[in-house]
Amino acid sequence: MNLMRKSLFDGRIISVALEEHRLPDGRTSTFEMVRHPGGAAALPVLEDGRVILIRQFRPAAGGLVWEIPAGRLEPEEDPADCIRRELEEEIGYRPGTVEPLCTMLSAIGFCDERVHLFIASQLEAVPSALEADEFIEPITMDLDAALKLLESGEIVDAKTQLALLLADRRR
Repeated sequence: MNLMRKSLFDGRIISVALEEHRLPDGRTSTFEMVRHPGGAAALPVLEDGRVILIRQFRPAAGGLVWEIPAGRLEPEEDPADCIRRELEEEIGYRPGTVEPLCTMLSAIGFCDERVHLFIASQLEAVPSALEADEFIEPITMDLDAALKLLESGEIVDAKTQLALLLADRRR
């Protein structure tokens, strides 16, 4: 139960606050909390079974990172609609099907961001429309090659790791 909230920062993507919560045993404690609207991400799968990963510039990670396409939810936006929009913008594909995989918490110790994971298929090529601050390079490969990148430690993004492992279990 949230008993108190002192806002420290309200930005375009996140807000940060000190919050006092009641613990299950009745005591109270103060936590530093990051609030995020949540997101959606998908592993795009082509008709021949190959997948599309992206190399995206992420300053917080120190450079280019292997990922699956993803985006932030707009207010009241359905996660499936969000990922449809992001797939078009980031890699230039419109999915015919987006199948839910799971929902994950990205940084459970201090952040409430929930990422809804999907597999996207029946992809139709459309023009991409990157935002001005995005650097994204789509790369197509078979699932085994993507899993080798994961096993070698080259894929460090948790949502991408989880989506690849869940996709592999479905084979």
